[in-house]
Amino acid sequence: MSTELHQNDSSLHPLPHVDGLTVGIVCAEWNDQITGALLQGALDVFARQGYEDITIAHVPGTVELTYGAAQMARTGRYDAVIMIGCVIRGGTPHFDYVCDNATQGCAYLNATQDVPVIFCVLTTDDMQQALDRAGGALCNKGAEAAEAAIKMAHFARTFSK
Repeated sequence: MSTELHQNDSSLHPLPHVDGLTVGIVCAEWNDQITGALLQGALDVFARQGYEDITIAHVPGTVELTYGAAQMARTGRYDAVIMIGCVIRGGTPHFDYVCDNATQGCAYLNATQDVPVIFCVLTTDDMQQALDRAGGALCNKGAEAAEAAIKMAHFARTFSK
């Protein structure tokens, strides 16, 4: 079995330009060392691409991300919404409930709203795995979420009426 890490090579799929792109980001305060780094990774991508209309809202934790993203999506103001959170496994089943809640909430929003909702919730076994994915050894998943938001906003505009 290969232990090679699979990462998205964005050079193979360049980012489209989306005129007047507006993005809402809802970011969990829990594990803020990680969520703050993910948020910064996303903001760095938007800045490099010349997008400035980014709204950031904070919620207490990962469970609250779905509500925050739903409120943003329902405004009709955003071309994409990003949910940023981090859940680190502990010794209780709480991890599973929180992860399931966020995953199902994001899937529900994508199925029922006209705005793509990007899932940027790290679900890791320990803090080091989270750090590695928030600007450490494995890049920054927040940056990848920003790229996905741009691509999905472009996709949505391609198929809008």
